Amino acid sequence: MRLELSELMVRVTQVLQINSSWMIWNLFLAFIPLVLSVWLFRSRRKNLGAWGLGFMALFACIPPNSNYLKSFLKVLISKITNISLLELGLVFILGIIPLGIWLFRSKIGRSVLWWLGFVLFYGFLPNAPYLLTDVIHLIDDIRTIQSIWIITLVLFPVYIFVILAGFEAYVISLINLGQHLHRVGKSQWILGVELITHLLSAIGIYWGRFLRFNTWDFITQPDYLLTRGVEELLGKQPLVIMTITFVVLTGLYWLMKRVTLGFVRRAMIR
Repeated sequence: MRLELSELMVRVTQVLQINSSWMIWNLFLAFIPLVLSVWLFRSRRKNLGAWGLGFMALFACIPPNSNYLKSFLKVLISKITNISLLELGLVFILGIIPLGIWLFRSKIGRSVLWWLGFVLFYGFLPNAPYLLTDVIHLIDDIRTIQSIWIITLVLFPVYIFVILAGFEAYVISLINLGQHLHRVGKSQWILGVELITHLLSAIGIYWGRFLRFNTWDFITQPDYLLTRGVEELLGKQPLVIMTITFVVLTGLYWLMKRVTLGFVRRAMIR
């Protein structure tokens, strides 16, 4: 009995280690916009608990020994030290000029730091619903793992938890954004902003899953991202994929938003 139990634990551990690296890394990226949404869109004086919880959630997902993190830092440092004038100009045109126009037209007195955080929020936001597409790894794992019990009792629950956690981060982030719009008297913008966000996220998910772009490619290789990304947007197949992704995001968000707000209201009543 002990031998069988020991063998079972070894197999379960092996299953968990198969995808633990990319799962932790993708959750880390998904929680970045959630933490930013707490800072950007919620009253820090009245919601210190939510602010602290967001930081805890983010740091809990930081992979200290992740090869992804090491590779990212290595590429980022190398690119910054060797950035060309063309790439610097593209960063300026795509980032600084729109930000300056936005700041100039803004009437709500936000700081430059706030707007930079806002840009980062939208830059990282597609990483949260991107976890929905990681279900493709589940198919490969099912083919690799022979035990139906391990697949049912270990593999499925892990995937469900990771995917739901990532998408819930997306939902809560947009709820925080909606509450901010309501607070500044722009409630009529909420639906439009949500739909635009779903569309931008659908584009980001396509770029990430099929073109293998990352969020930091806006900094490390903006020229290639711009040319390749725009070219792909004009194709028939990418448009179909992004349209389906947009519909799925809209439907799931509508459902999960009501579930989340229902839990919040129930908690407030108690």
